[in-house]
Amino acid sequence: MTRTAVLICPGRGTYNKAELGYLHRHHADKAALFAGFDAQRKAAGQEEVTALDGATRFSVSKYSRGDIASPLIYASALADAQSLAEDIEVVAVTGNSMGWYIALAAAGALSAADGFKVVNTMGTLMQEQLIGGQLVYPFAGPDWQHDPVRRAELLAVAAEVNAREGQDLALSIDLGGMLVLAGNEAGLTAFEAAVPAVEERFPMRLANHAAFHTSLQAPVAEHGRKRLGQEMFRQPDVPLVDGRGQIWWPGATDTQALWDYTLGHQVVEPYDFTRAVQNAACEFAPDLFIVTGPGTTLGGAVAQSLVQAGWRGMSGKDAFKALQTQEPLLISMGDEAQRGSATG
Repeated sequence: MTRTAVLICPGRGTYNKAELGYLHRHHADKAALFAGFDAQRKAAGQEEVTALDGATRFSVSKYSRGDIASPLIYASALADAQSLAEDIEVVAVTGNSMGWYIALAAAGALSAADGFKVVNTMGTLMQEQLIGGQLVYPFAGPDWQHDPVRRAELLAVAAEVNAREGQDLALSIDLGGMLVLAGNEAGLTAFEAAVPAVEERFPMRLANHAAFHTSLQAPVAEHGRKRLGQEMFRQPDVPLVDGRGQIWWPGATDTQALWDYTLGHQVVEPYDFTRAVQNAACEFAPDLFIVTGPGTTLGGAVAQSLVQAGWRGMSGKDAFKALQTQEPLLISMGDEAQRGSATG
């Protein structure tokens, strides 16, 4: 019996110490795929992906860099997408932030090689420019209940900070029950001073992350458009749900518009991952939501997005956990215990 699934690709920050060796552990059968990626890196004078993954030591300062993390995450996620069990039918693909580039390749709108070129180019450009930074702050309570009032309050604080001379701050990503904010150092510091600490972790800065999905990234978008041609983009094989919740349908996609969104709006405007997940759920009503590796951090944001939409009657964290125990609807391929459910 076929299981339908929405495939979700992760973004930056998902290849950490525990993920070192991910390609070698799970994808020894995909040497030809990785050889192509390694060739691109070698031609650009960069360390090969398989060498990075096969290293004996992990350091945050190195592996959180855009030109290192991005290609590793792409290779891991795309290889996972190619490893799904035969009884799983992918009915739509989406992703978080950089995961949009991976989604394009997983859905067939870019070839595996061209998808890698996009990710490696944009990751390198982000690292070279390293404009601004990002932080994460929750607005939902521990029960994952949507709190629109608290969300509005936090965005009002961000707007107030942004209105000050020399301080840039804006919404970067709507991430389930969390807001990812991005800006310059002055803006980030001002926000940190204006909000209370939560769970002794938040507000949490993200290492080596630029001010993604804000107007500060305009120079990166411009360079990206010059280096990455529209001819790389083609009709997707399965529907794609972008960072506005908009669906790009096979056979009906304007590939010029897809290129324009990917290297325009997607780089410089907020990314609404919450809406992408909710629209994918409502439009395609899948049996499963499968988050590819590496890492397991995106599962919480997917679950919170579904709870906020009342998907399958879920009203909070406990309701999600009860449903997940009874009949798993969310599989994280980066979780060893869950991986087999998706790979067969």
